[in-house]
Amino acid sequence: MVRAWFMDNDTSVDQREPHQLDPPQPVTLETLADLGVLYYNVNVDDLSHAETLNNIKKTHGYTYEDMITCSRDKLPNYDEKIKMFFEEHLHDDEEIRLCVDGSGYFDVRNREDKWIRIELVKGDMIILPAGIYHRFTLDTNNYIQAKRYFVGDPVWTPHNRPQEEHPARKSYLDSLNAKQAVTA
Repeated sequence: MVRAWFMDNDTSVDQREPHQLDPPQPVTLETLADLGVLYYNVNVDDLSHAETLNNIKKTHGYTYEDMITCSRDKLPNYDEKIKMFFEEHLHDDEEIRLCVDGSGYFDVRNREDKWIRIELVKGDMIILPAGIYHRFTLDTNNYIQAKRYFVGDPVWTPHNRPQEEHPARKSYLDSLNAKQAVTA
């Protein structure tokens, strides 16, 4: 089961550390869903028969998938890539990751612009909506293997913050405002 929490702002501590507040402030799946972040648990030991995954792929229209391994010995230009992944950015499309081995962190911004850290371990799948500010880092194990899913050809173009006028950002904020209006 995925764990998520509000982060401290201590930039002097290694980004790969948990960065939990003292006392910790956990974040629920409902809070993540309110931000458009979806979570699924997938049986990665038998992906060919993973009904949850097959339903997600069909529902979201994912037609392309690949695997990425982030470790010093497997990822070309490792230091450069890890630094790039940790830059706050958004994408035009959803970002979908399924952890098949290892672990890492995705950080997302909430409505008040505070960081929420989401820990991914084997079997965790998250879908980040287009337009949400986020970043990724390995944890201190320095290893994750993840499947990536796309609608059509893969596009990895990050748009670093600030991007308030970007169409995906505007659409994302509109969806948050619409949710908030319904619950008010």
